[in-house]
Amino acid sequence: MAAAMAWLRRGAWGPARRCGLAAGRSYSGGGAYPSVSLTCPLPGVPKAVFAAAEGRERFETRVTVLENGLRVASQKKFGQFCTVGLLINSGSRHEAKYLSGISHFLEKLAFSSTAQFGSKDEILLTLEKHGGICDCQASRDTIMYAVSADTKGLDTVVNLLADVALQPRLSDEEIEMTRTAIRFELEDLNMRPDPEPLLTEMIHAAAYRDNTVGLNRFCPVENTDKIDREVLHSYLRNYYTPDRMVLAGVGIEHEQLVECARKHLLGVEPVWGSGQTKDVDRSVAQYTGGIVKVEKDMSDVSLGPTPIPELTHIMIGLESCSFLEEDFIPFAVLNMMMGGGGSFSAGGPGKGMFTRLYLNVLNRHHWMYNATSYHHSYEDTGLLCIHASADPKQVREMVEIITREFILMAGAVGEVELERAKTQLKSMLMMNLESRPVIFEDVGRQVLATNTRKLPHELCALISQVKSADIKRVVTKMLHKKPAVAALGDLTDLPTYEHIQTALSSKDGRLPRMYRLFR
Repeated sequence: MAAAMAWLRRGAWGPARRCGLAAGRSYSGGGAYPSVSLTCPLPGVPKAVFAAAEGRERFETRVTVLENGLRVASQKKFGQFCTVGLLINSGSRHEAKYLSGISHFLEKLAFSSTAQFGSKDEILLTLEKHGGICDCQASRDTIMYAVSADTKGLDTVVNLLADVALQPRLSDEEIEMTRTAIRFELEDLNMRPDPEPLLTEMIHAAAYRDNTVGLNRFCPVENTDKIDREVLHSYLRNYYTPDRMVLAGVGIEHEQLVECARKHLLGVEPVWGSGQTKDVDRSVAQYTGGIVKVEKDMSDVSLGPTPIPELTHIMIGLESCSFLEEDFIPFAVLNMMMGGGGSFSAGGPGKGMFTRLYLNVLNRHHWMYNATSYHHSYEDTGLLCIHASADPKQVREMVEIITREFILMAGAVGEVELERAKTQLKSMLMMNLESRPVIFEDVGRQVLATNTRKLPHELCALISQVKSADIKRVVTKMLHKKPAVAALGDLTDLPTYEHIQTALSSKDGRLPRMYRLFR
């Protein structure tokens, strides 16, 4: 074999083979191969056009601001389908002056009857002609109406989005159906085996007590009957204005999207009128820290042949930074480095088996069912949290393990674990941005917040620049803040908030010792 390879390297087939000539070879039928050089252009064949790397402009997000302040953003992507939608700077953080739950109502009422479309069925039939689907999502700081459809139906899609956002009928029947749907969702939320949505609400309420992102994202049960068309119109009048909107599209030509925006979103009179806005809440998030506890019997959350055991859930968080700050990237790397998950998660290195919460917590403490890191970031604040679950009798020990992990964040960061976290973050970023709807949301949210968009390769370059010193710096700053704590389940053995705060201020993260005269 080695001799054969050496023979090939020496070019032992001779000059005829090297220049592409079929010297002396013949077909099995006996006819000789034509003697044609493959290094020269073939006679009668058109000249080949080779693919070349296109300029950076192909990947840039283009943004145009219309006369009324509406921003139109687009991103090219090959394919027959496009994703187009309206993102509005609205959400539960803006409900301080209103009844809590308006955004939840608007999310459920989306794509119902409008001035042009008599019912939700009519809207769905219109989209069906272009192979389209629609969705609406309301978060703390954004409401998003999105449609994915064939690019040939762009004009129909933009017309529909404009009508859904600016001309909803909000009939009494639709509002009553929404009340029923919300009551059911709230009931379901409290019965789910997975408490993560509930804990996320609780940790925000503890971290930002009664302000901005700490306001409830779900409509309280007592408000379902109070929210009506008049309340919704008063909110929409202030927050559904062109200067607070972005029309984003992925997979379409920018000029075509701008043309459709001018046609359907310029000079349109909303159904609630275009009076002067007066109650816009421009409050900046105020981090307060604190604790929110909900005593709850979790013993019968998941019955059946393989019931989930009774667990107590704890989430501890500290203020990080907004996504507009430079420290956002080091915090994202830190969150990836902490990682974690459920004790029964299947996986390998790509699923976080080498993250700190797996190595230091789940691998060493078999009685812990969950240890997961989360990072929530907004335009004026952020929150890094660790969620842990265990048997109610182990709550004190579990809290101490988590506080120790927070303290260890400020310690030495190994070069290998840092590089692994950075590589994993970059791969996750690039993998998610292969999906058209994800690109659409990224384009819309970035343009809504900054009027521009950082491209994936720019974000990857920033991730690569993160050093262990950056991690230590942001953690040291974070540990000086008061903690936010959310606790759900049997809380008999839960340490006091003051003890948790003391542990996070200590050198080793240990809770103060408790001595009892009587047991």
